[in-house]
Amino acid sequence: MDTKNRFFSNADLRKLIVPLIIDQFLQAFVGLTDSVMVARVGEAAVSGVSLIETVMVLILNIFTALATGGAVIVGQFLGKKREEMACKATNQLLSFTLKSSLGVMAVCYLGRNFITHVVFGKIDADVMYNCNVYLLIVFASIPMTALYNAGASIFRSMGNSSVAMKTSLLMNVINVCGDTILIFGFHRGVEGVAIPTLVSRTVTCIIMLKLLNNQNQVLHIYHPFSFKTDGSLLKKILYIGIPNGLENSMFQLGKILVLSIVTSFGTASIAANAVSNNVATFAILPGMSMGFAMLTVTAQCVGAGDFEQVRYYTKKLMKTAYAALFAMNILVVAAIPFIIKIYGLSAEASGYAYKILMYHSLCVITIWPLSFSLPNTLRAAADVKFTMILAIISMWVFRMGFSIVLGVYLKLGVFGVWVAMTIDWLFRGICFTIRYAKGKWKQASLV
Repeated sequence: MDTKNRFFSNADLRKLIVPLIIDQFLQAFVGLTDSVMVARVGEAAVSGVSLIETVMVLILNIFTALATGGAVIVGQFLGKKREEMACKATNQLLSFTLKSSLGVMAVCYLGRNFITHVVFGKIDADVMYNCNVYLLIVFASIPMTALYNAGASIFRSMGNSSVAMKTSLLMNVINVCGDTILIFGFHRGVEGVAIPTLVSRTVTCIIMLKLLNNQNQVLHIYHPFSFKTDGSLLKKILYIGIPNGLENSMFQLGKILVLSIVTSFGTASIAANAVSNNVATFAILPGMSMGFAMLTVTAQCVGAGDFEQVRYYTKKLMKTAYAALFAMNILVVAAIPFIIKIYGLSAEASGYAYKILMYHSLCVITIWPLSFSLPNTLRAAADVKFTMILAIISMWVFRMGFSIVLGVYLKLGVFGVWVAMTIDWLFRGICFTIRYAKGKWKQASLV
């Protein structure tokens, strides 16, 4: 391929990817800080925060998917050099995100008893108390986080990921300072990590919207801002966003349903699962960043109709993802004993966590990119129905089915649940690879 005709030079990719990795690290660090700080309160607090955070991730994944839908459409318009339509799509994304996130927040508050008593099943009274306290505070951050994610996706569509990196840094500073003051200074419980989380998300949302208000950018907030729905544009965004949201939600719903299995194994298993989830986020972090980059880059190539460049950048970014994940997981494996010590887990919980994290890192460096990074090329080309249907089938058949078989019937406990998750990854990875190789996604572009 002629290097002069490439959409993104190596320098452009570095400018996009490096801040993305730092941004993802900083966002993950917020959750890690909360869990480490709240560990000082006890295992029941760790378990309570973990259970509610799992629900929060499910909810926020819906809006991350919506933001992805907006990013794909905006990227395809930019690839076609239709900047005005890209800007209109930006405003539709922000308007719909605000309205829908307020509605979701209201539903979550109204259904909080269903979440804590039905979804989580029978849990200890002290874990239930911590769930309720954390829930009441952090659910208020749903609209702010949804708008922040939408704004971050818009900046990534312009090839600018440094904005999200800088705001994530600020989020961490606010969160760490708030946690430290409330937990160690005022000796608060789970509210000591919940309040700084709410404050940090609110502040960074306001900053993100202010930055989008710059009228000199290609993508910006129109003046005056209109809540009027453009049916044609919103339909395109939702065509990507809804299937992607269902896919992400099914994946996270699987985690929540699996939690009801994990809770039956006892508090030690819940705590080990919570710690493993936090550390596992760091293990896959470079791959997640590469997935965002792949979405940004390939969406513009698809919009321009240049499928040779789509394949070129997909191959290049997949190689980079594998290399980065290998390096990250070497660090994770080396740090496991130190991490477990920081959390102050019981001997039983520590044993579970060590075994889970070693196994997880092995699977991340082999099958994770095919299951999660590669399908972003399909999404960028609007081939979203296939990824949605596959994710739903795989979740129910492999993740849920094998969690019951391995965890309960074969008595592998919480470790069996994690093995079931990686079986799901393997099946998805094989199917996505076959789909990409066949090339049917080339006919799916929306603009």
